[in-house]
Amino acid sequence: MPSIFPGMDPYLEHPDLWPEVHHWLISLIAECLIPQVRPKYKVAIEKRIYQVNKTNEDNVLLVRIPDVTVKRQPNTEDSSSSNVAVAPPTTKPVTVMVPMPEEIKQGYLEVRDMNTGAVVTAIEVLSPVNKRSGEGRETYLKKRQRVLGSLTNLVEIDLLRGWKPMPLLYNTIESDYRVLVSREERRPRAELYTCNLPEQLPTFSLPLRPEDSEPIVDLQAIINSVYERGGYDYQLDYDQEPVPAFSDKNRIWAQELLKTGI
Repeated sequence: MPSIFPGMDPYLEHPDLWPEVHHWLISLIAECLIPQVRPKYKVAIEKRIYQVNKTNEDNVLLVRIPDVTVKRQPNTEDSSSSNVAVAPPTTKPVTVMVPMPEEIKQGYLEVRDMNTGAVVTAIEVLSPVNKRSGEGRETYLKKRQRVLGSLTNLVEIDLLRGWKPMPLLYNTIESDYRVLVSREERRPRAELYTCNLPEQLPTFSLPLRPEDSEPIVDLQAIINSVYERGGYDYQLDYDQEPVPAFSDKNRIWAQELLKTGI
């Protein structure tokens, strides 16, 4: 059964679901592109790993190592017969929680020249670790700047309403979702596709080399396929508020849609 939402289903944005949705998106975009770009190009699914600490405030990239370690020494004859007195603890401890490192594996796509292996186009589907403030965003922005300063095309797909969008110069357009298409030969100019929750997601052309025909990416068809293949009609609870929550305007619209659609 298809989603009742005409464009992006906001319930797919839940942080607990998004890693799985992201995986589906990367896989189905690759599936869409491969027949259109072969045999000159190949579509490679790459992966980067973020390691984060979960704290009360936010998820913080973990880049440090322990300051103190305790090593176990080999047993000696003297160790078993030590006469050193050990005093019992004088205070009772309390139970606390410590930040635990968690690996976030994030896929992305590269369209490469079949003969040389050169990366022609990088395709990013943003995740919360890219958008929320902190080292995860800074790490992604550095990579983004490297691509924008290179001969590689960039396609950046943002299907998350939460957090700040990626920076653009002289642009104050606000939208729920956006797709940035940056052709290396036209920079600093780029194409920005925007849409809001009640609208369908865009269809766009994926840049390759200037002399090549550009494949078409129908993002709405892809997210529809994600919804159906993932069986999200059985998983999602439309009686609850999505995460992130609706804006006041979208809440009224969504309540009417859910009332008539379910």
